[in-house]
Amino acid sequence: MKILVLNAGSSSQKSCLYDINNNLPDSPLAPLWEAKIDWKGKSDTGVLKVETAQGITLEEELPIDERPKAIAYMLNTLWRGSTQVITQLGDIDIVGHRVVHGGEEYQEATFITPEVKVKIEDLIALAPEHNPVNLEGIEAIEQILGEAIPQVAVFDTAFHSQLPQAAAVYPGPYEWLEQGIRRYGFHGISHQYVATRAAQLLGKELASLRLITCHLGNGCSLAAIRDGISIDTTMGYTPLEGLMMGTRSGSVDPGILIQLMRQGKDAETLNEILNEQSGLKGLSGISGDLRYLKKPIEEGHERAQLACDVYIHRLRSHIGAMLASLGGLDALIFTGGVGEHQAPVRAAACEAFEFLGMKLDTEKNQAVSEDDTDIATADSAIPILVVHTQEDWAIAQECWKLIQRDRP
Repeated sequence: MKILVLNAGSSSQKSCLYDINNNLPDSPLAPLWEAKIDWKGKSDTGVLKVETAQGITLEEELPIDERPKAIAYMLNTLWRGSTQVITQLGDIDIVGHRVVHGGEEYQEATFITPEVKVKIEDLIALAPEHNPVNLEGIEAIEQILGEAIPQVAVFDTAFHSQLPQAAAVYPGPYEWLEQGIRRYGFHGISHQYVATRAAQLLGKELASLRLITCHLGNGCSLAAIRDGISIDTTMGYTPLEGLMMGTRSGSVDPGILIQLMRQGKDAETLNEILNEQSGLKGLSGISGDLRYLKKPIEEGHERAQLACDVYIHRLRSHIGAMLASLGGLDALIFTGGVGEHQAPVRAAACEAFEFLGMKLDTEKNQAVSEDDTDIATADSAIPILVVHTQEDWAIAQECWKLIQRDRP
């Protein structure tokens, strides 16, 4: 069964093609083909990179100013030119999409229907950077492959749907809860995958473990996972709450926003400030990407140093909160672009928990490669894992399970 996965972000469009036969393997399969479009800033022109399982690569700037057309161009590399891996687009059996916000209605992967599309659109206000491009990808597939091909929405919020009420409910008027204003949580596909993978690495049943998963990228969130279930998480009603992020503020005193409104700032201006002009970028004045702050910090740039200090302080603080929710810890797990590739962040985060007997092996931390690994010392009381998240594979698995169970 050939499964196409579309994983759309606000600044990128990733896609993979998997071929799963009769049974799901225990380990992730390598995709037959994978492609990524990086959009240039806020414009709709981008760079396409394609790689096949045979090692054939393609990189070119897209001469296209509309995203749906760019997606069609990207998919054409599946069956045309040097990157061809299928004979025609009709060889694709099912398409899976990462959808960031599923609200209260969708607590598991589901086949996409007109009603599901309407709900995804209704939730745009809660995930304005993501749900629109998720919907755009769904509609592009309908145009390119036709409406007969089954499409599946895999929701980032689904893994957190079993949060206990004490964690999910905000301490505002009860009417908020009746209106659906509650903590939903995000990055659920990633948190669930790395938790499952961590159990494999530890040689234990997931249902027996207490885990803290740290998804650190441009967007950042933590999850406290007990018995395989998310019982607490840092993102909330929207992906804006919680940790400091690349360009997002994370949690701030609501009184600040009230004061800014009194000064004349409207909702759109506040949205722009909190989502695009805050976080690492806002404090440093340089970039929301930690890689571009290293040199300025070495040169004594005070704002860049401040941005990193605040980032680490808040990461430690929220790890502590997750620890309290769990009442103990069997492993701390890092994933995401920062979590997988920034050794100084992992070291700084773990340093605060040495009192628990958590000991980081400096050499292992610096030597992290593409392999999932334990970077704790042999005598550490708590394993410290780096797991490379594979959201696309997780989405493909959900598609396979769903179509085996019940075709639409």
